Amino acid sequence: MFGGTFDPVHLGHLRSAVELHEALALDRVHMIPAAAPPLRGKPQVSADQRLELLRLGIGDTPGLVADPRELSRSGPSYSADTLATLREEYGREARIVMVLGFDAFLRLAEWRDPGRLFALAHLVVIDRPDHLAELPSPLVELLTGREVATSQELMRKPAGHLLRLSLPSRMAISATEVRCRLAGGASVRYLLPEAVEAHALAHGLYRD
Repeated sequence: MFGGTFDPVHLGHLRSAVELHEALALDRVHMIPAAAPPLRGKPQVSADQRLELLRLGIGDTPGLVADPRELSRSGPSYSADTLATLREEYGREARIVMVLGFDAFLRLAEWRDPGRLFALAHLVVIDRPDHLAELPSPLVELLTGREVATSQELMRKPAGHLLRLSLPSRMAISATEVRCRLAGGASVRYLLPEAVEAHALAHGLYRD
């Protein structure tokens, strides 16, 4: 499970998903747009538009799936509820992984019922170059006894552990910057997949 607002999906998101698929030998990566993310402002375009951009961005990439399951629920998009649907779908013994960016990871203790996340899945954090920064004490407490060092250790059980993973590309693309460039009519070439760029421009998405 690779969730996010994807507002809009960019090459950093997609390259990370491909590298996660390879590094963890996953069957598939469900990329799941949040309808109403609880810890950030309202996305700038509609959930249906973000899903369409995600589908265009993924195209025929093996192993990546644009998953609309959060868009059919009302209320805030809580990750534990989404993981519960995946656990029901794949069964008790499946290895399920939820992927987090480093900024989201730092706020994990603020999430709704964070302990439930570990009951349903493993968590994998995509590290940043400054990942050795001191973690907040509530987060340290939450992670006690859960962190493992390798993907082999992670996959020994269906859920319950956390792995911090460095990916080869570390593409530092900001969706905020992409939105600003689109709003001002600046180029977003090589920041977005061509199909996403073409769709956003053709429909005037993110323009002031």
